Amino acid sequence: MIEPSHRRLSVRRQCDLIGLPRSSYYREPKTETEENREFMRPIDEEYTRHPFFGTCKMRDFLVRKGYQVIRKRVQRLMRMMGLESIAPKKRTTIPGKDHKIYPYLLRNLEVSYSNQVWCSDITYIRLRGGFVYLTVVMDWYNRYVPSWKISVTMEEIFCISALERALRCYSPPKIFNTDQGSQYTGSVFTGVLQDHDIRIGMDGKGRAMDNIMVERLWRTVKYEDIYTRDYESVEDLVKGLRTYFTFYNNERPHQTFGGKTPAEVYRGPSAEKKAA
Repeated sequence: MIEPSHRRLSVRRQCDLIGLPRSSYYREPKTETEENREFMRPIDEEYTRHPFFGTCKMRDFLVRKGYQVIRKRVQRLMRMMGLESIAPKKRTTIPGKDHKIYPYLLRNLEVSYSNQVWCSDITYIRLRGGFVYLTVVMDWYNRYVPSWKISVTMEEIFCISALERALRCYSPPKIFNTDQGSQYTGSVFTGVLQDHDIRIGMDGKGRAMDNIMVERLWRTVKYEDIYTRDYESVEDLVKGLRTYFTFYNNERPHQTFGGKTPAEVYRGPSAEKKAA
């Protein structure tokens, strides 16, 4: 998919066109031992079904399935995968040192039109020989996904890249909601929002359900694409997700909107798409 010797397009430009951070082109996906990958697969699938499972319940689930595993290993793998129970508890995903935390702005707020609220999150994506991370920017009201990015690390740069790409192509929202992870609390990410006069909102501590719309999106993406495709490489994944998100936005009917697609609702009278 990427041609290093392309006469007119640099590697940087080719990566930008397909939504792949340049760092992910030069770096291999994260890998684990074959034994740990055997644990990570059912952990990912069971967490998608039951996101309230913490490390104890997940350990018990694996043992019932015949896996010999202790809680400490489950803890380490779930932390590496970016998974934590949505049940109220002390939050393990904490902001970076000296990062500012913003209040949750969506409580009792009626989200009733496009570009009123955008949200973002990160999820683990498995590959046959390793794993990567996916972030999206999504319109809370209509479930439309204006931007997404893949990265081999959870560093903030790919979240910033997804945000900037969405803002280049679409009218900015009034509010942007995330969790309190360090990828979203850093001065660069919040600075981009402030430069566009966007109000910053963050989930309450230990309240993963505050960003429920993205959690539902992860379930949809994984069941309808990731688990059925079993991608081998980052490039295959990027190509497949580009096809899937085009389908999700423009062709997949949404029951909440009487069978309309996210794009049909987004492009209604309440939102105007910028010229690319």
